Amino acid sequence: MANEKQLAGLTDEEAQEFNGFFMQGMSAFIGVAAFAHLLAWFWRPWL
Repeated sequence: MANEKQLAGLTDEEAQEFNGFFMQGMSAFIGVAAFAHLLAWFWRPWL
């Protein structure tokens, strides 16, 4: 039962590993986007 597949076709360990990679990628994307917005703000403040 420990190797039982879930609805997505992944085991619990595989799902946790995927979630870790997803969270790393999402954090990197948000960091790059925030940095780009900061640079744009310094270039031309919009408020």
